[in-house]
Amino acid sequence: MAIKFIEELPIGGKRTFVRVDFNVPLSGGKVSDDTRIREALPTIKHAISRGARLILASHLGRPKGKRNPDFSLMPVGERLRELLEMEIIVAEDCVGDGVRKLAADLREGQVLLLENLRFYKEEEANDPGFSEKLAQLADVYVNDAFGCAHRAHASTAGMVAHVKHKGIGYLMRKELKYLGELLGKPNRPFVAVLGGAKVSDKIAVISSLLAKADAVLIGGAMAYTFLKAQGVAVGKSLVEEDKLKVASEILKQARERKVEILLPVDHVVAASPDDAKGEVVKGAIPEGRMGLDIGPSSVAAFGTRIASARTVFWNGPLGMFERPAFAEGTLSMARALADSKAVTVVGGGDSVAAIQQSGVAERITHISTGGGASLELVEGKTLPGVAALEE
Repeated sequence: MAIKFIEELPIGGKRTFVRVDFNVPLSGGKVSDDTRIREALPTIKHAISRGARLILASHLGRPKGKRNPDFSLMPVGERLRELLEMEIIVAEDCVGDGVRKLAADLREGQVLLLENLRFYKEEEANDPGFSEKLAQLADVYVNDAFGCAHRAHASTAGMVAHVKHKGIGYLMRKELKYLGELLGKPNRPFVAVLGGAKVSDKIAVISSLLAKADAVLIGGAMAYTFLKAQGVAVGKSLVEEDKLKVASEILKQARERKVEILLPVDHVVAASPDDAKGEVVKGAIPEGRMGLDIGPSSVAAFGTRIASARTVFWNGPLGMFERPAFAEGTLSMARALADSKAVTVVGGGDSVAAIQQSGVAERITHISTGGGASLELVEGKTLPGVAALEE
């Protein structure tokens, strides 16, 4: 891919439009988790140090194309001001005469944060007119919002064609490097760990990984669709009945390609997710009980396979980890990745939350900021926000 990096772009003294992902949680009018803001700081600081006239743009939440103060980026501007220890100009809009004047009047090293892009329905519709309005603000375009790169929106795709100089920032480069290596030539053995509720959400990912991985470890509720497809009794565990044939086909493909698929051999079960504690059962799950976590034997088997790997990709929790009684399988996987000597890449919101809950984030090679984008990249899809930058 012929994509330029921000260090190669002529940003000094230029109006530099950086698409960031400041879609952060708010509580009581303040940012409650600033991880995504911090992840953007290397690109922002680089632009400031080179005297760019910096314009930051992001969406926040789902305001559905209407101005809504609950989704204003004002609190983000406050947090950014604290992190950078400098004044941030926060615009009341993201397009229009007032914004154009603010952008034109920026001095070198100054920072302007635009208001929520999704206050306009034209943003998600990738409207040509709206794209041109955004492009009028910029001499240089930089995309550092990997979490939005799988969306063909005005700020991630449409406006790019109207800006002469374009490229990626530090965060986007890091994401493409580590996720790209999974798709290219990963160090072997390459082990993928997949969890979550639905097989349907992961069919394309599993199919892609069968061509690349040496082993795929499957947990979470979707494991019960695979187990039932093998004729194992799963009680009242969550099963996608219409995906049993797909699960059987995936298992068959894995055998043909000599890719090892590990499914749970024991489970933490309960009558309901609301139960205060579960019990461990091996093999078949009794009627009236449902599997809500992988059991200790499965944790040990998965952990052994991860310990032997040189590359590990993890997406999706292995149980209902938001409930303490059913969290151990997922938290154990987080610790297994941290203890591994492999290159470890984690993608997906719940997996990231588990890594942070386990306190091992510092020991993971790369934690992706984009759940949907990371999965689509692993599936082998072209990301519109990346394709727009190719020269």
